[in-house]
Amino acid sequence: MFRSKATTFFIHSAGWLIFLGFPLLFMNKTQEHLTNSFFVLLSPFYWLFCLTYIFMFYLNAWYLVPQFVFKKKYFLYGIIVLTLSGCVYYIQPFDNLLGHNLLKNSKPNTVVAGADSAAINAKNLPFGPLPHQDLRMEDPRFKPSNHVIFIHQSGNIDMVGLFIFIIVMGLSIAVATVQKWQLTEKVVVKAQAEKAHAELSFLKAQINPHFLFNTLNNIYALSVTKSEKTPESIMKLSNIMRYVTDEVTEDLVSLKSEIDCINDYIDLQKLRIGKKIKINFILAGDIKNQRIAPLVLMTFIENVFKYGISKHHNATITIKLMVEETKLIFFCQNIIFEKGANSNRKGIGIANTKQRLEHMYPGKHTLEISRDSGLFTVRLEIVY
Repeated sequence: MFRSKATTFFIHSAGWLIFLGFPLLFMNKTQEHLTNSFFVLLSPFYWLFCLTYIFMFYLNAWYLVPQFVFKKKYFLYGIIVLTLSGCVYYIQPFDNLLGHNLLKNSKPNTVVAGADSAAINAKNLPFGPLPHQDLRMEDPRFKPSNHVIFIHQSGNIDMVGLFIFIIVMGLSIAVATVQKWQLTEKVVVKAQAEKAHAELSFLKAQINPHFLFNTLNNIYALSVTKSEKTPESIMKLSNIMRYVTDEVTEDLVSLKSEIDCINDYIDLQKLRIGKKIKINFILAGDIKNQRIAPLVLMTFIENVFKYGISKHHNATITIKLMVEETKLIFFCQNIIFEKGANSNRKGIGIANTKQRLEHMYPGKHTLEISRDSGLFTVRLEIVY
């Protein structure tokens, strides 16, 4: 925000410095002798010229365009612009600046009698005399000055001043439009970020209770059978709950914490499944300071144990986790055992995880899910 304001201030300052230098360059180009720049800067007509257009620029950009153009009050805006152009016509900022400095920098002619006087005067006139014409009408330096800035000199139309007015008003409209577009863009980006954050929080809230509910069911089954492994399972659940309540509130957690949670979950599942189920859990790679979205892998692991085991059939569950320097590769596979009415619910957790991956790793993940030959296979690659 500060950098954006500083950039805007620098651009405006540079633009107005160029504009303030424009009259100095113009006066040096149009006069026979170079104008003293310091003398021009002290002229009230110079500051009248500059401040008139600076005032109209910001009046139009900061007030008129937002209050009238953006609110579609075009008729009122047109009347105000015509009024401002009338002010420029009345003040004549450019003609006053040019005429004032020509008068101040002109040298008095030496009085010479007869034809020599006329010849010298004609030589000093930049436009040249015409027959039967008052020479004073051809050069602003001979035009009588009223010495009052805001008095309109009849018979003159400051075309350059009006042209500069049109340019200034057009630029101010463009600046106001760009600023409104940038503000709208920021609001849209902020709204999208807030929406993504709200959706992510909602998905976490859906995953966590569902995960804990299934784990408590497993411990309940052990307690009913009075298994000696019940205390161990409670400790595993305690570790999982601590992780879920304390760490997964962040958008990213350490990969080590996520793997510890997966290990505890698999150990809990081993306590309840029979000898007919074989679990192959392979962890390879060097775990350092990598970070990952919490519970993003747990949905697939939970799905494996929910739909990949049977009390009556032998089955093998394969879970592989390969950790590399810049990416993580997850693989799991299980035989599909339909669970009757519950099978209609198994796509909810996976759908939510897909949305989380889109939010957290846009363009940085690949997810492949297949159901071939009675096997449910998931391969997920995440780039940190």
